[in-house]
Amino acid sequence: MTTFLAKIPNHFDLPRRINRLGELAYNLWWTWNPYAQRLFNRIDNALWERLNHNPLRFLRQVGRTEINAAAQDPIYLELYDRVFGDFDQYLKTIDTWCARTYKNRCKQMVAYFSMEFGLHETMPIYSGGLGVLSGDHLKEASDLGLPLVGLGLMYAEGYFSQRISEDGWQEAVNNPLNFDDLPVQPVLKTDGELLKITVNFPDRSVNACIWELRVGRIPLYLLDTDLDENTPNDRKLTARLYWSDIDLRIAQEVLLGVGGVRALRALGYEPSVWHMNEGHAAFLTLERARELVAEGIPFAKAAQKTRRNNVFTTHTPVPAGNDEFPLWLIDKNLSNYWGELGLSRDQFVDLARSKQAWGETFSMPILALRFSEGRNAVSELHGRVSRRMWQFLWPEEEAEDVPITSITNGVHTPTWMARRMRVLLDKYLGEEWAERLDEPSIWDKVEQIPDDALWSVRIHLKRKLAFYALERTRQRWMNGGYHPVQAIASGAMLDPYVLTIGFCRRFATYKRANLIFNDLERLLALVNQPNRPVQIIYAGKAHPADEPGKLLIQEVYRVVKKAENGGRMVFLEDYDMNLARYLVQGVDVWMNNPRRPNEASGTSGMKAALNGVLNFSVLDGWWREAYNGANGWAIGEDADLDAEIQDESDVASLYEVLEKEIIPLYYTGRNSENIPVKWVGHLRPARQRHDPGYPAPAVCGAR
Repeated sequence: MTTFLAKIPNHFDLPRRINRLGELAYNLWWTWNPYAQRLFNRIDNALWERLNHNPLRFLRQVGRTEINAAAQDPIYLELYDRVFGDFDQYLKTIDTWCARTYKNRCKQMVAYFSMEFGLHETMPIYSGGLGVLSGDHLKEASDLGLPLVGLGLMYAEGYFSQRISEDGWQEAVNNPLNFDDLPVQPVLKTDGELLKITVNFPDRSVNACIWELRVGRIPLYLLDTDLDENTPNDRKLTARLYWSDIDLRIAQEVLLGVGGVRALRALGYEPSVWHMNEGHAAFLTLERARELVAEGIPFAKAAQKTRRNNVFTTHTPVPAGNDEFPLWLIDKNLSNYWGELGLSRDQFVDLARSKQAWGETFSMPILALRFSEGRNAVSELHGRVSRRMWQFLWPEEEAEDVPITSITNGVHTPTWMARRMRVLLDKYLGEEWAERLDEPSIWDKVEQIPDDALWSVRIHLKRKLAFYALERTRQRWMNGGYHPVQAIASGAMLDPYVLTIGFCRRFATYKRANLIFNDLERLLALVNQPNRPVQIIYAGKAHPADEPGKLLIQEVYRVVKKAENGGRMVFLEDYDMNLARYLVQGVDVWMNNPRRPNEASGTSGMKAALNGVLNFSVLDGWWREAYNGANGWAIGEDADLDAEIQDESDVASLYEVLEKEIIPLYYTGRNSENIPVKWVGHLRPARQRHDPGYPAPAVCGAR
């Protein structure tokens, strides 16, 4: 290995006693450790919040008086020593879960490729659930001690910030990133020059440098083409996530797949497993085969050999959601490549040929499926859908025998569980509970938590959400150009003591954000019901090129603005990981009503369940497996229906359950301390009500 990483800079001019804060800022371990976060916010909480929890910017801007005060505060120093003791122990320990469980495999490296990684709000290189899942995978791999390395792209402009106009139209604001403000370091050669890789296209070569980001024990490498030697167009390849321009999009995916393999080789890695999180990275299968072809092995044998340790995870339950490129784009971008594989043009296209009504395309998921030995969907139902969808690739097999398994997604518990909830579980489950998440017996102890203790945490989290929404509104108001109606629509009147429902996700049409509007008069009666009001919080972005999605946001916002709802329906703009934490922790009910079976898995409801939030969802994705009749509610039937019939059935079910079950349960049966004891009872696993035919209740969370 002929490379080394740039050393972590220590340019913050910190007192010697606390000078390791700069080191901590460059490892995202702090993002899932609340006490590590306190090392920053205890110095100057107002500045910490204003800088959106960015420790690098914070350490540069915090006042000398505040820093010196922290360095002389015995309580702060005790916390500092405790945190760094935990940090050092975490990084140095060799007795990890992986080492104990798979002793002989813990040196077999896994390369994890993803187009996006959602790790923290200060690294906006993600758009939604796929990226957040990737980030959670890296964090959990770190906690478990898995030998994993991540590979993605470094987007110079991040993903857009969302602003909602007075008329409800989504406006995309691109914010160029300052890499000095990000916890990334360039990978350098031994001579101090940037380590670069090259990807050759038919008409030019594109160079990329490599950035490293540390996620606990896990390194994540991000490719960046914004180099002087590249053309202006090629420098844009890593400017934005998911370009709408398909010419840029295919070049991005060539860079990720082909360039990603070359980057890991240059860094000295020899992975035993190559994992593609969605089809964007599928070109890595061909690059791995090309390496063997260059050694004289025929393509068929090279493909067979590399297929054995390729793994592909599909997240998309509809063909239209998968990346497919017209053949002219393949000719334009890869006509130099098939010769290196020893293939003709037609042989190359046949590797992933897909026939559509409008013509033939090159399908990235077909490429990944054909050249991977491991293939999985992300929930049991999605597995069934995927096997039917891709059965034509295995025409000799019945649908149920198509070799696509299902592994239901999970979430990284420490990232999404509120600190106050963690403290509560430490007290009643024992401090080791977080290391035993997958043991059903550990969750029996939840029954021992007193109603008042659990409800106190829930009310605390609801107050935090209401206060956060109010402060966001105040800041927008102070910046000017904000209509009073928009202030009300942004949550200025949220009440933490009212039943609160969250509908927060990407605004795609199949997620049916407007389903509850089918009977608007009935809805307004519900939210304004005397002594039993309901609040509904909306949040989410549509892709900038998704006009139907943006129209859906506008429709929701126009309803939210109606004076008749009394400020009890709100839309919180610019949904990111920070806002998501407040929402999954602070609402009472997490509502999800996609058109079944289009929700591959969906993990936001898992994050909510970790915090004592009840799910109210269509039996799709993960919820179909987790629902047990006591940990939340189902919308509609456990059946696939015609779209129009399903809409009618689901909206009838939604209102029926709201009116007759959810609202009465929240507001009735309260004790002398005003605690809804029956509601609180549903926040626990309630094993005596658990149907053995279902897996453990969702409130237990998932690793």
